[in-house]
Amino acid sequence: MRHDMADEQTETRLKCALVVRGAFDAHVVPAFEAAGGRAAIHWAPTAVIMKEIEAGATADAILVLSDAMDRLIAEGKVEAESRVDAVRSRYGIAVKAGSQHPDISTVEALKRTLVEARSVAYSRTGASGIYFAGLLPRLGLAEAVNARATIIPQGFTAEKLVSGEADIAVQQISELMVVPGIEVVGPLPDPVQEMTTFSAAIMRGATDRTGAARFLAGLTTPQAAEAYRTSGLEPAF
Repeated sequence: MRHDMADEQTETRLKCALVVRGAFDAHVVPAFEAAGGRAAIHWAPTAVIMKEIEAGATADAILVLSDAMDRLIAEGKVEAESRVDAVRSRYGIAVKAGSQHPDISTVEALKRTLVEARSVAYSRTGASGIYFAGLLPRLGLAEAVNARATIIPQGFTAEKLVSGEADIAVQQISELMVVPGIEVVGPLPDPVQEMTTFSAAIMRGATDRTGAARFLAGLTTPQAAEAYRTSGLEPAF
């Protein structure tokens, strides 16, 4: 039996961090839509999503960094009981496909690679870019790297490898992997690595709460877990 027209037009509005784009495109969204749902996703870094929410933006559900989710729960902007810790992510380095892979096996090797790079691409507002911008002074490289860095407002830093504007890209590994024509060299070495968790929850006042709940339920299936692993993430459940 067909749903009526009103049901067919219902969209579940989502605000999602870019980190899950590959896994969502490959499995999570197609699975949701195959079951009759319709997802309208606004993709942006967590910092941008948080500013939009502070300015009054709404959605049915959101997926952001876990510490941002903690703040939204404290502020009463999401349904705390609906929270799902979906994925864990690591930061990594990529180069253009076919390029020599630089040594990033140790902190000292990473420092040499960053200093020798013609230009390093990172994001101003993404979690990876914020972390990397803070890491550079700790490594004593802020001036040397930033003098030649390709810093984008938001989006996928590896696109700057393909365009030739940079020869090293730094971002969450799953975000690097979204861009065709690049190769992931590997994760940052353990002493300067940081595992980040991303969480999802239903927003208070959601207009399609049922759809949001169904979408969140699809984030922790075995099939979703496999999609996360394939796209460079780890399931957080």
